Amino acid sequence: MTLAQLSPYYQESAALIGARLKELRAERRQTTDEAYQKSLDRRILELRPLYTECRELARLTAHYYDRSFYRNAKYSL
Repeated sequence: MTLAQLSPYYQESAALIGARLKELRAERRQTTDEAYQKSLDRRILELRPLYTECRELARLTAHYYDRSFYRNAKYSL
């Protein structure tokens, strides 16, 4: 499997995590329980980096073999 073939999997994961983040934010807006809000905040904070990383990796793997693509220094060796 090439990196370009991995890209859709990263995109799908990012979409799922993004949808879950939306759900958590909506749930946080609707609740008035402060302890539950803090719990939701923690879950949101834990998911955000995963969401960002999946999106970055989807883009990187989709264009990894393009000569003109600027690679992200964060993911290079």
